[in-house]
Amino acid sequence: MLIPIQITPKAQEEIRNIISNKNIPADYSLRVGVRGGGCGGMSYMLGFDKAKEGDQQFEIDGIPVLIEKKHYMFLMGMQVDFYEGNEARGFTFINPDVPKRHDVE
Repeated sequence: MLIPIQITPKAQEEIRNIISNKNIPADYSLRVGVRGGGCGGMSYMLGFDKAKEGDQQFEIDGIPVLIEKKHYMFLMGMQVDFYEGNEARGFTFINPDVPKRHDVE
């Protein structure tokens, strides 16, 4: 089965850091999902969880990944990255297939 998401090297490094330093149980995987959205559209989720019935299971560069079957199509083409700046740090979801919006002057 096609893996719907990509995880950038920076995000992989941070995920491995969390797994090794936050006592994530060995039988847990990275869960990637969506929450339906109202006006703001979709919200994307990341966390660690045990596999559930109906999950799609993947491995991306040694990281076990779970995606609920119903979320699969919403995540297709998404890239998980990790941003670290002066004001904020965290995981971001980027869809490289969607053109960036430009403000009209």
